[in-house]
Amino acid sequence: MQYLNSAFVQFFELVHQWVTIAIPNKNISYGLAIILMTLIIRLILLPLNIKQTKSSIAMSELQPETKKIQEKYKNDPQRAQQEMMKLYKEKGANPLSGCLPMLIQWPIFIALYYVFNNLTGINGVHFLWIQDLAKRDVVLAVLSGITTYYSGSLMMPTGDSAQAKQSATMNIGMSIFMIFISWSLKSALVLYWVVNNLIQITQTLVMKRLGINKSTSKA
Repeated sequence: MQYLNSAFVQFFELVHQWVTIAIPNKNISYGLAIILMTLIIRLILLPLNIKQTKSSIAMSELQPETKKIQEKYKNDPQRAQQEMMKLYKEKGANPLSGCLPMLIQWPIFIALYYVFNNLTGINGVHFLWIQDLAKRDVVLAVLSGITTYYSGSLMMPTGDSAQAKQSATMNIGMSIFMIFISWSLKSALVLYWVVNNLIQITQTLVMKRLGINKSTSKA
């Protein structure tokens, strides 16, 4: 973990140096460096994120079929489970897909916590409405929760099934949790999280709009 933390420190400092060449004003360069770093991380993880997003969209689209299976085998839960697993496999869906993007981002989030806690250069630096990237910001904390909720809701199964209700409850809980912890974190880290969520939201909306998952399952 120490190696990963050190690698992220060097990575961020390198990105900031690139930005500083074009924009020497640190009140702009640090914020832009955080955004640029987020974009680079997302690009590196793009193939995996696309695969997970496809699976999440598939899960959402399969709700009518899973409901029919549950009704058909309501007296045989084991058979119903087998049929649903068979359906998921055929359609390339993963019941845990809605949680996977969060699980992937968590180690990176922890590493960046170390980065910004040990980066003295951001002390007193402001960006947009944020007065100090080294201190907490209530607006960012709220945005963290809102974007976490919306990002998760786009990949949650729909309908009134038990799975849909459980997923919705977990999504609300995670969003409240992110608001709570974001309120105690430095704005630099929360800015990363919000930008990361916005990219995930855009990616999911674009994939749904283009019907990537449907075209894949037909192939």
